[in-house]
Amino acid sequence: MATWMYLYFQDSASPLMEQLIFFHDHIMLILILIITFVGYLLAALFFNTLINRNMLENQTIEMIWTMIPAIILIFIALPSLRLLYLLDEVNYPSITLKTIGHQWYWSYEYSDFLQLEFDSYMLPLDSSSSNFRLLDVDNRTVLPMNTQIRVLITAADVIHSWTIPSLGVKADAVPGRLNQISFLINRPGLFLGQCSEICGANHSFMPILIESISINSFLNWVSFSINH
Repeated sequence: MATWMYLYFQDSASPLMEQLIFFHDHIMLILILIITFVGYLLAALFFNTLINRNMLENQTIEMIWTMIPAIILIFIALPSLRLLYLLDEVNYPSITLKTIGHQWYWSYEYSDFLQLEFDSYMLPLDSSSSNFRLLDVDNRTVLPMNTQIRVLITAADVIHSWTIPSLGVKADAVPGRLNQISFLINRPGLFLGQCSEICGANHSFMPILIESISINSFLNWVSFSINH
């Protein structure tokens, strides 16, 4: 999870987030090369006492600095389009989770199991059991690792946004509409998120907490939750 002065992404917990980090690093490499090159040219021109101030045009230079940026944009656009379609892909999900945003809490429905639904509220600030200030909840969203998961997202009142940075997922919860995302969690752990759409006075107090566990532990949790 993020800490103070943490300037990079959270550690990846899904293949989608890994691809997003790779794309970010790809873009940053290109930007650093461009900034270095342009900075060198500016410095060279600034300190060059032999510059020809009477030269009005140069067609060759015009062609070069038009074609090179176009080629660079191609190297950026192709991976971007690939990643865009990859994020929208839904690969035969094994589990469907329905998420409903409210002012100001989340409710969850496990559509594949009967009578398994609950509300998830942020724990009070004075709660001694809370380890994550403003991020811990009373009912965690439990999901199995190494399993393709589909999440259907909507809202009951105003627009919210269901976001888990370490999984690389973010989708608006819009009243009267179902948005769909798909992901796979590749390691166990706790993954934190928050509503990312300003939704009212308590917008900052509706966190998301996903607990990733093994498939056997998940089935035991489902059985226990239904029976109790």
